[in-house]
Parts: sequence; C-alpha cells; structure tokens
Amino acid sequence: MDLSLENKKIELIQWLSTLNDTSLIDKLMKLREKEKNDWWNEISTSEKESIEKGIQDADNGKLTSHSNVKGIYEKWL
Repeated sequence: MDLSLENKKIELIQWLSTLNDTSLIDKLMKLREKEKNDWWNEISTSEKESIEKGIQDADNGKLTSHSNVKGIYEKWL
C-alpha cells in the first residue's frame, strides 16, 4: 500500500530525528540547497536563448501541432 504524502513526510521526519550520520545529513542539506536553486541559473546561455526564442515564437503564433510533429518524426518513434 502506498503511503500518503503526509505519512511519507512524518516517516521522514521521524527517521531524520534519529539520524546520527553527519555525512548523510550533509548530503541531505546539499540536496535541499540544490532544490532551492532556480534551474534557469543552471543552464547555458544558448539554452536560455533557445527557450526565449521558443516562447517568442509561441507568442507570435508560430506553432506546429502535435499531430504534425508526430507525422514528421514518426519513423523515429
């Protein structure tokens, strides 16, 4: 049976409260900090430009339907 989100949180809190492994706690803290970081700051300039161009194209109505794209790339899917 899957635990609900709240039960998972409680289980993790209970586990953390008994944890004495400093290196594991440090890894968890690094993970927490990484999760706070905005992915936008982690990608390259060319990736940002590509995303911005895609947004601009979408705003200008330059879109291709999913079925059209699927037809084009069907042989690789």
